[in-house]
Amino acid sequence: MFSNFDFDVIQRSWVYLFTTGMTFTLKLTLLAMVGGTILGTLLAMMRLSSNKLISGIATTYVNIMRSIPLVLVIFWFYFLVPYLGAWIIGSNEPVQVGAFSSSLITFVMFEAAYYCEIMRSGIQSIPRGQIWAGYAIGMNYWQTMGNIVLPQAFRNMIPVLLTQTIVLFQDVSLVYVLSITDFVGAASKVAQRDGRLVEMYSFVAVVYFFMCFGLSSLVKKLQQKVAIIR
Repeated sequence: MFSNFDFDVIQRSWVYLFTTGMTFTLKLTLLAMVGGTILGTLLAMMRLSSNKLISGIATTYVNIMRSIPLVLVIFWFYFLVPYLGAWIIGSNEPVQVGAFSSSLITFVMFEAAYYCEIMRSGIQSIPRGQIWAGYAIGMNYWQTMGNIVLPQAFRNMIPVLLTQTIVLFQDVSLVYVLSITDFVGAASKVAQRDGRLVEMYSFVAVVYFFMCFGLSSLVKKLQQKVAIIR
């Protein structure tokens, strides 16, 4: 079955795959995780606000983002952001945002909807008595959230946040549709150049499996430790 496989193509190209492709994938994943977590936390606090307008805006945003396939959002932002940037600065020509910046904006905006729900559940898991205690000592809403609620919520939600980040790491491969040289894109270029699609895509699948399985195992152990602390 494997007699016609050319495993040497992997040996010849693994440096390019990891230094160019995987580096891009990890960079985009890390930046999108940080940006998505920050925006998601803000959205979660908006959703929990007693102001119906603020809560409604955040709820609508989250529902829309979670109801649209990610690949469509990638295309949407890729073609929309240049014109949106031109509108903001008053230019007659589309702003050259670039594939990386467009992809980063896409993943931050999209993943924020999922991080929002994770953070919202984490915030709601904190006993209301602690919030009232913050108000009782003179803290306002934002001080109570920043000093009392969010630190505990982050600790409780770390395993789930990391699990969502693993999903994000897998989703980043969709930037391949924009011809960006991520890990999958780099493998695709090598595969088309050497005519070895099966070998390269099989190698990509193996790499993703071991990385995601290993990270998932670490998250599971971390979840057990967090459960003991609680």
